[in-house]
Amino acid sequence: MKRAEELTREPAEPAALLTAVREGRRDDVPGLLEALGPAGRRAALDELKALRKELRGWGWERWEERRRVARALLVAGAGCHTGAAAAAAWIGARDLRDWERLPCGMLLDLLADRGPEWLGDVAHRLAGRAATAEEDYGMIAGLVRVSGCPVPVTDGFVHGWADAVASGGILATLRSDPHTRVLVPRLFLTAEPPATLTWRDEDWQAALVTLAAEGAVDRAELVDACVARLLRGGRPGGHRFFLALLRRLELTPAEERARTADWMGMAADAASTVAGHAQDVLARLAGSGDLSARELAEVSASVLFRTEKKLVRAQLVLLGKALRRGGPDTAAELLPAVAEAFGHEDSEMRERALKLVGRHLAAVGERTRTELAEVAAVLGPAHRAAAAEVFGGALPRETWEAGPYEEILPPAPRPQRVDPAAGSLPELVEDLAALLVSDDDVIGVERALDGLVRHAHRDGNALREALLPLVAGLWWYKRDTDVMRHLGPLDIVVGAVVGKVTTGHLDAALRARPVHTCVHRALDRVREARAQEAALSVLERPVPFLLATPTWHTGAVDPGELVERLTAYRRLGARPGELDFAQALLRVRRSGPAAAEAAGAAARLGTPEGQRLAQWLTSPEPVAPALRAVMDAEDADGDGHFPWGRALLRRIVLTPRAHRVIERDFPPAFHWLGRAPAGTGRNCHHWGGWAAHWTAVLPEDRETLAAWLLPIATSAADDLRGGARSLPQLVEAGGEAGPAVHLTLATGLGARHVEDRLAAVDALLVLAARGELDAALLGKDLAELVRLGTVKPNRLADAARTAAATGAYATTWSVLGSALPGLFPGGEPVRGLGEILGVAADCVERCGAPPHATGTTGIIGTTGSGAPVAGTAAARDGMDAVDALAARRGSSQLVSQAKRLVKALANTSVHETGHATPELVENTH
Repeated sequence: MKRAEELTREPAEPAALLTAVREGRRDDVPGLLEALGPAGRRAALDELKALRKELRGWGWERWEERRRVARALLVAGAGCHTGAAAAAAWIGARDLRDWERLPCGMLLDLLADRGPEWLGDVAHRLAGRAATAEEDYGMIAGLVRVSGCPVPVTDGFVHGWADAVASGGILATLRSDPHTRVLVPRLFLTAEPPATLTWRDEDWQAALVTLAAEGAVDRAELVDACVARLLRGGRPGGHRFFLALLRRLELTPAEERARTADWMGMAADAASTVAGHAQDVLARLAGSGDLSARELAEVSASVLFRTEKKLVRAQLVLLGKALRRGGPDTAAELLPAVAEAFGHEDSEMRERALKLVGRHLAAVGERTRTELAEVAAVLGPAHRAAAAEVFGGALPRETWEAGPYEEILPPAPRPQRVDPAAGSLPELVEDLAALLVSDDDVIGVERALDGLVRHAHRDGNALREALLPLVAGLWWYKRDTDVMRHLGPLDIVVGAVVGKVTTGHLDAALRARPVHTCVHRALDRVREARAQEAALSVLERPVPFLLATPTWHTGAVDPGELVERLTAYRRLGARPGELDFAQALLRVRRSGPAAAEAAGAAARLGTPEGQRLAQWLTSPEPVAPALRAVMDAEDADGDGHFPWGRALLRRIVLTPRAHRVIERDFPPAFHWLGRAPAGTGRNCHHWGGWAAHWTAVLPEDRETLAAWLLPIATSAADDLRGGARSLPQLVEAGGEAGPAVHLTLATGLGARHVEDRLAAVDALLVLAARGELDAALLGKDLAELVRLGTVKPNRLADAARTAAATGAYATTWSVLGSALPGLFPGGEPVRGLGEILGVAADCVERCGAPPHATGTTGIIGTTGSGAPVAGTAAARDGMDAVDALAARRGSSQLVSQAKRLVKALANTSVHETGHATPELVENTH
């Protein structure tokens, strides 16, 4: 009877529904939808789509109204859509929920009259939306329940399910959930483990172990899932739950034996803690005879290649036990695997492997002994005597007849000349098409800016016609408001050419008083202001070209070329832009004969700019010479040097002094550079790294750049990633490589993350290759940073080991040797010094550094250029402290490595220590 009344009733008009939606009356929407027939809902849907589009254009001043309307609009649209795909897209849309949870009960009631297949389709489509599936778990679970469809297994849905389970008693919830058997294995397959497995890890582990014992989940499937997850790798923190669960499952010997290949894979490649567990399992299997000698040899070849000494030491112990139990066949299988450790970076591991081979060498045949002796050639000078004792005449002759040591350094980088600006409009437009999307190519942006200015000077109308098709698709071209403050340098000039940026906009921006929260914002402002000046010149008085366009890839300008540009300006009667000329001065190379020659030519120009250039070229003072101090974290004020509110140790800071010429003769946009502190302040948001265009502001002033980069490099020594990645770019720049450069480099060598330390090592090697490394200064800085706690010894040792492994043993020793005196504060070694001494000993053994002398000569090493570096009385004291360490009893790493270093220094007087000076590429700076 009710159905008949519905068929005969006149359908309501959609106007009431639309009014309720516009007024944000979400609770009224379901009733109004029920009154609409299919035709009315279709008609309303078109209006709802139009309203959704309208909402996107509302400003933030209407945010509260937009939120209310969007909530009602979401429900109304869900009820009007008839297709499952369209309904799921509407319900899952971010712009309709404003970060709120879905009204699950209301939507489920609204969709209750749809068929099960349709509801299941919507459920799986919502589960497939990675951005929203986790927060929409309640809605998806409700649709699964009412439709009876299979449960989704996407990552988002599984994370949402895990959170829902953890909201109550985990074990009881899992027991009552009908989907437990399907979804539990999926916990191990998501890209990242659900967060609840971390913060309620023990509850989850206990519940899963209990369910496996009860048969509610398949135990073998659970074990396989744990093992597969551990084999897959990932972040170290993501392994803890699965490894702990695997241990709580207490695998039987049969279960362990069935997964032998998995343990081998984990031991070879998994994270350290996982590899350690796998190693323990393999040891049990080897002890019970369930791991063959061939399998043990196979896994050992990989484990002995790992850097974790604990794992390598344990593997050598395992191999030793297997060799004692086995016979000649076992020795023939395992000794070549042991020899893999001959090339390990740690000398203790090399020594252990050599002793192990020596104990069992008699059990193998002549062919195997010869092969092992050939491998022993990689052991190096420190183990020559022991290797000779083990192998005797089988040791290759070349092991003893190594020629003079030759330092290996990378070629010193040559400055690459920048190509001229695009000569034709099509070429310019093609360059702009890529650069307007991403302006990371600093030199490309500079070329394009120069090209825009040149073509505007030739034919502004033609340039505008060529750019109009390009800008039609850019977001800012169709906006009615002033968008200039959101535009990059290229967009500003392009916007001026096409009429989007006006002279009024540019005048206001250039007259505005600069407000800088940090040095990085000041550097950004220099770039922006120069682009605004170029855009204004395009509109009012086009200049023939820009003066500050770089000559080389570093951003530097050739002094002779700048004189030629000023000469062309004088010939054409053009007036240089104040900001453009100021940037050209900061970029011009001020060292070498070319600068002196250009200074004379500039003075003869007879123009104000020529006189200023001549004076600038003859005064090579840094823009912001720095003063050095040690600061406690609690002393940093609101304009301090560190991330606000972080608990940091004491560290070295550089505070640049004011540069009066910058403040007196440069435009306002540059004044802050002459008095900028090295710190960043509480409002700085630039701790992620150093932008390339900042270096291009001062490409010939490394000392000032280093002072500004130091806080970011210091952040890399704490926990932030990327703070040292710009060090190679810094050392490639021009100007003096003085105290600020070396201090910043020293800080980078102690960075927490490996990729930052690698960047610092690259910078160290480049500086050495250019003959600009002051090893004594760098070593002294490193020692002070270690004492302060800014640089941790193990990180410094890792960086030094990496540098040495490239073939720069003499360079690395010259730095470490200079650091040693400062690493004994109060006569006692700093904690962790043993690892540093090990690297130093390895370097001396490899490069044959001259022995330390008596009296005040101190430690003698070689710099990257092959020049000797003599220490002071303090250096003698440093080696006296090392001698005292070596005289101690015991076998700790500190004592054993001190003995090794002393022995290596003593042995250099016996063996040939000729040093081949690396051939350096001519330094054009």
